[in-house]
Amino acid sequence: MSTPPATGPTAVPSWTVGDLVVHRVDEVLLPPATGPWLLPGATPDLVAGQDWLRPHFADDAGVLRLDSHSFAFTVGGRRVLVDTGIGNGKERANPAWHDLNTDYLERLTAAGFPPDSVDLVILTHLHADHVGWNTRKVNGDWVPTFPNARHLTSRTEREFWAGYDMDEPRRQMFRDSVIPVERAGLLDLVDVPAEGVRIVPGLRLIPTPGHTPGHLSVELNSRGQTALITGDCVHHPVQLAHPAIGACVDIDPERSEATRRSLLGALARTGTLVLGTHFAPPTAGRVVPHEGAFRLEPVPAGAHRLRVGG
Repeated sequence: MSTPPATGPTAVPSWTVGDLVVHRVDEVLLPPATGPWLLPGATPDLVAGQDWLRPHFADDAGVLRLDSHSFAFTVGGRRVLVDTGIGNGKERANPAWHDLNTDYLERLTAAGFPPDSVDLVILTHLHADHVGWNTRKVNGDWVPTFPNARHLTSRTEREFWAGYDMDEPRRQMFRDSVIPVERAGLLDLVDVPAEGVRIVPGLRLIPTPGHTPGHLSVELNSRGQTALITGDCVHHPVQLAHPAIGACVDIDPERSEATRRSLLGALARTGTLVLGTHFAPPTAGRVVPHEGAFRLEPVPAGAHRLRVGG
């Protein structure tokens, strides 16, 4: 499913799924301390026991590699972005996310998706590292980065946070990255039944709750091929080998594990291309059975070349 290589400044990592081309828009490689904080059950010894994680997803010392990126593609006539990363200049409690200054928008434009061209932004859930580029600062105000795009998230997700007793860092995130989009009238809340909901032909949202109550994953279909963008129902491939490993920020750890086990079991041997929202390069692969659980069989990206705005 990987595309032929290309060179030059507009070459970006991408995969083909039937007639679709899915681009990875890189933001930042997360620091080594992220793994022990986020997935405390993934101890170095446990990670080292899975040889297939090296060299891409962990180093020889058992330190996990994690990434922040988005996925962009055109489907059903819509130019779509899935999750918007951490964002620049945001006040964040996590030092790895605080006051970033990355070239994310330049990378997005190089992939052929300048901000004004995006029609649809899908937010798998409303955590700080998935909504940050919803907005950028203009003349001291946080304004929508994608002013022509509808922004979709689960109704369950938004309503949960509306009733949640947030700490100040989370309130800050909503103030700078969610509420401005709502005030601009750009946020649409979607009811997502157990069987999922089709947004446009070839694009379906499926519920993968636990990490947050309304967490979504994104399924793409074209010409008999399928891809799944995970969001945070799976943070790292080590969770394929050990589905019981959860994230420290899971709202409902038991449900998160149940979702992960069910999803991985459904994906195994199907040939579905799994695109991990935090998986370090090569980012994508197929779920295959392994030692009573699963592993990821990597599918390296090609570099698909597009004209800016193409």
